[in-house]
Amino acid sequence: MKRRKTVPVRLGNLTFGGESIYVQSMLSTPSTDIAGCVAQAKALEDAGCEIIRAAVPDHDAVKLVAALKEAISVPLVADIHFDYRLALEALEAGVDKIRINPGNIGSEDRVKAVAIACANKGVPIRIGVNGGSLERHILEKYGAPTADALVESGLYNAQLLERFDFDQIVISLKSSNVETMVEAYRKLAERCEYPLHLGVTEAGTERMGLVKSSIGIGSLLLDGIGDTIRVSLTADPIKEVEAARDILRALDLDKNAPQMISCPTCGRTRINLIPLANAVEEHLRTVRKPIRVAVMGCAVNGPGEAREADVGIAGGDGCAVLFKKGQILRKIPEDRILEELFAEIDKM
Repeated sequence: MKRRKTVPVRLGNLTFGGESIYVQSMLSTPSTDIAGCVAQAKALEDAGCEIIRAAVPDHDAVKLVAALKEAISVPLVADIHFDYRLALEALEAGVDKIRINPGNIGSEDRVKAVAIACANKGVPIRIGVNGGSLERHILEKYGAPTADALVESGLYNAQLLERFDFDQIVISLKSSNVETMVEAYRKLAERCEYPLHLGVTEAGTERMGLVKSSIGIGSLLLDGIGDTIRVSLTADPIKEVEAARDILRALDLDKNAPQMISCPTCGRTRINLIPLANAVEEHLRTVRKPIRVAVMGCAVNGPGEAREADVGIAGGDGCAVLFKKGQILRKIPEDRILEELFAEIDKM
């Protein structure tokens, strides 16, 4: 798919605007629990999170920035609302990016102070527009947080920063309504060249939130829109990272991630396929190879239906055949299926 070209924006050792799509999440541990935040941030990094955001709700929370910077190697984003001084303090503490709405921090002098401080330190700003917190004049104009209202808010806030020659900007337009979110990003992508951070806000619990996020984020990624993503779930943030990784994997946008093909089973299946498929999927989370692995329930159709797979198994009656590129290698007993399949994967 053709990727939308954007203004290059540097975030630590990452660059928005290229071919990469970066996964991020946000700490859910209270900012007052520094040790707990550090532990959660390390776990997120280990899970494959490439950008970590932390709320900085008050001056005491700024202490968290230095502690996190010492503990993790991925870029750290400070989430700031209303008080521009918190942004300045977070910058002094070494944060890599500021998430802010310039329109809600007061006068132009305050916006200017943040823009100049970020420019001096080479730190980008994400303008985080949210359907629940639009500027009053924009909400009055449109009467509701419509897609056009979100777009106007994003561009309005970008223009506030542009007045001070600041262009290291990333924009997000988040709505809990999937259709509104998709429409807003598509319209914004036509009206500016800034990198876009994708997400469906307040998407829900792990199950429904994943469905809504997959539809919203996935639709835009298929359009070539989006430079970084967050799957917002009412769940452990590690689940957000796993979900985001799976979305990229499903769209073949993570070039080093394996793909798994597995059949839904039918009356021909004579092997306990569901646990096998789950075990293979879990094993592949640790594999960084661009391969396709098939787990099929029937030896008659398995190698044929999954002939595009690099390697796979097709079940029989208490056994399975191991195949590569549609060619059967050998028959293996049920209790050795995983062992032999994993060994074959390791050779690749």
